[in-house]
Amino acid sequence: MSSSDVPQAGTLLSVRKLTKLFGSFAACNEIDLDIRPGEIHALLGENGAGKSTLVKMLFGVLEPSHGEILWQDRPVSITSPGEARKLGIGMVFQHFSLFEALTVAENIALSLSDSIPVGRIAEEARSLSSAYGLPLDPHAHVADLSVGERQRIEIVRALLQNPKLIILDEPTSVLTPQEADKLFETLFKLRAEGRSVLYISHRLEEVQRICDRATVLRHGRVTGSCDPKLETPASLARMMVGSDVAAVTHPERGDRGEVQLAVNNLSVAPRTPFAMPLRDVSLTVRAGEILAIAGVAGNGQGELFDALSGEYPVASADAVVIRRKPVGTQGITARRLLGASFVPEERHGHAAVSAMKLSDNLVLARNQSDRKAFLGGGLFGIIRYAAVRIASRRISEAMDVRKSGEDPAAGSLSGGNLQKFIVGRELDRQPAVLVVNQPTWGVDAGAASRIRQALVDLARAGSAVVVISQDLDEIFEVATDIAVISEGRLSSPFAAGTLTREKIGLLMGGLHESKSAGTEATHAH
Repeated sequence: MSSSDVPQAGTLLSVRKLTKLFGSFAACNEIDLDIRPGEIHALLGENGAGKSTLVKMLFGVLEPSHGEILWQDRPVSITSPGEARKLGIGMVFQHFSLFEALTVAENIALSLSDSIPVGRIAEEARSLSSAYGLPLDPHAHVADLSVGERQRIEIVRALLQNPKLIILDEPTSVLTPQEADKLFETLFKLRAEGRSVLYISHRLEEVQRICDRATVLRHGRVTGSCDPKLETPASLARMMVGSDVAAVTHPERGDRGEVQLAVNNLSVAPRTPFAMPLRDVSLTVRAGEILAIAGVAGNGQGELFDALSGEYPVASADAVVIRRKPVGTQGITARRLLGASFVPEERHGHAAVSAMKLSDNLVLARNQSDRKAFLGGGLFGIIRYAAVRIASRRISEAMDVRKSGEDPAAGSLSGGNLQKFIVGRELDRQPAVLVVNQPTWGVDAGAASRIRQALVDLARAGSAVVVISQDLDEIFEVATDIAVISEGRLSSPFAAGTLTREKIGLLMGGLHESKSAGTEATHAH
């Protein structure tokens, strides 16, 4: 598409008084917004501010209650994603719209012309993904892919549609800094060709770096706009939340307690042809420590979480030891009974049942011992919903979970608020060991700060915490120690203050070939 395909004056897309009501609740309230040709426009706001609702209306997933959408100064009715694509609007959702039973190429084909053979789509996807540093196997089944790899599918699928406007919802949340840089190069190329980008991100440093303008939403209303390059991350966060965002107080390396979690020479064969095997992984985490594990998506993070949590028990009992008890061959319940808690990376369907109420999710997540507090007449008695509601309210207040009612369905919460509830649900158990995978993925600055501070506070209270994260800012903010996973191997830990981003980037790329290499690097510091 050449720049002549897009008008170079006026606006590409405008909305006027756009409103979306859910009952009496206005998720978007008379929003006005203009997106110019050839600009990268940031849409900022807390979780629940109305960003996702707005872009779903622009992409035809939701129908506005009232208001107007204009495309190239002409009123339009966007009734479906197909209609949006015909206009020239592409979108990458934060929560993926992929069919797990299909291959990468088949998923991409569903949003393109029926006349394009799947084989040609596979070739184009492979070429495009390689050129932009988003490696994909077009013939891999989605069910076998990590969250990071699924995000790459969404980005490549949108780029293959050659849109005039591309809407990106948290596109770098599972990318390394190097991959993000390559994506930004793509966005700059799109802008130079006269195309536009509506960019949603909670990473305010990248908003400053790449965006030409920003519109801020709060409680469903536009509260301001700015040139991000003239702002600071702190001032942008203040515009989003209406007040200063509390800085996380960094944990100090003090006296450590006893080892609460140990992994000993853990090797796990891949469960599927596309899974990453774990190779001789060892780690120890003491009371008071936060071990952060960095790495590029798809390098064994999910497999390591599964082995630690007991979702997939391993062959040797001694491979995983919780509070001096070998549990490698035991499942999640046995590990939770020892005082361990686990937060998986996927909120919907894994950490929570979207269709069930928060209170019901709370009951489901408690093990046999915990559940007694919610039951009358013994372990298998009647659920005491008053006690469950009290606990649910306590968790919501502690984590500032914002919801539309007292006990709504989990799926009705924004991503950040559901994540706060899930983390709060596990913290409410006061676990001796907590393992959390991608704790603030797709979460706004205020919610991320609260979650990270809660992890730090838990460690300070004497728990052992493992944080698996692809967000280097997060890792540096919370960790007492940092290890890097690459191709299923885990480096030896480094004291957090001894590592630079460049060093972590090299380790992510596979610099360490064994634990001894990591030890030598540690000694070099």
